[in-house]
Amino acid sequence: MTLNFEKIHFIRKKLEQEGLETPFYPRNILDKNSKKKIENYIYKIICLLNLDFNNKEISVIPKRIVKMYTEDIFFGLDYNNFPKMNFIENKMNINEMITISNITLTSICEHHFLIIDGKATVSYIPKNKIIGLSKIIKIVHFFSKRPQIQERLTKQILVTLQMILETKNVAVFIDALHYCIKARDIHDSTSTTITKSFGGIFKSNNKTKQEFLNSVTRF
Repeated sequence: MTLNFEKIHFIRKKLEQEGLETPFYPRNILDKNSKKKIENYIYKIICLLNLDFNNKEISVIPKRIVKMYTEDIFFGLDYNNFPKMNFIENKMNINEMITISNITLTSICEHHFLIIDGKATVSYIPKNKIIGLSKIIKIVHFFSKRPQIQERLTKQILVTLQMILETKNVAVFIDALHYCIKARDIHDSTSTTITKSFGGIFKSNNKTKQEFLNSVTRF
């Protein structure tokens, strides 16, 4: 079984209905026209900051930023980049918790465009489907690669996995350092932000919830 484009469309619609979708237009940012416009705007910012654009290193900044934006830190704004995956039928009737901890993630703060540097732990209890462990990591990375709010990111991962795995039994924990706190204003370099989201038995059964939390690796 393969995740098709129609299913991806339903995932996005579900996130929109739940008020969990990142506010953006479904427009391709990878085409040459869009890249050129981004490059021009970055050039204008550099000029307004009074940096010397005749300097060799500064002159290549716009192209570097365009490449970084479209191919890396914002590629999650395009659902054509949603991870491709196949499902495995749960013939072994696995009904115990499957957990991936210590998933590294890097995102961008929606408020200041500064780095969010964190770790995620994701668990699910299978019903009829199982997916490869790397696919869960790719889903975390996909939703991280866009301007984000950590609370929303946590929910996006939860709801998406619930839809893909066709089970409510999913839990997500994120512990992250926000550079908008570290690099500006109060300059706090040690505090981290924790967000959690529980579904199904992780929400209704305290023993299951605690088993999940015991598997979490903190910063």
